[in-house]
Amino acid sequence: MDDDLWAQIKPLLPPWPERAPGPRPVPDRLRLQNTLYVLHSDIAWQLLPLELAFGSGRTCWRRLERWQKIRSLQPVARILLAELNAAGELDWSRACVDGSHVRAKQGRPTPVRRRSTGGGLAASTI
Repeated sequence: MDDDLWAQIKPLLPPWPERAPGPRPVPDRLRLQNTLYVLHSDIAWQLLPLELAFGSGRTCWRRLERWQKIRSLQPVARILLAELNAAGELDWSRACVDGSHVRAKQGRPTPVRRRSTGGGLAASTI
């Protein structure tokens, strides 16, 4: 990721919270590059090569999850898509809408037959 692209993306990502003394977290730029590498290579997070100096796959996944929870990845994705489109690197004929990312309408719940817990009429034993 070049410096110009990172300058556009950096303000969109929240700063990492201050921590107690200990190892410093991997910078956000490397975490984002890690995420792009995993997506591009289509590998599991656990198989991320440590030689790339991105940190462990599990740690990178947690950072990605944090970004997703606070919804900071949507504007980042727009910037990345705009850059790729401007460079002619996107094939829009292969794009599709995935139903797992679209909220389903809430239908009417199916009524469930409820069993009575109250006393019922019993046969006389007299």
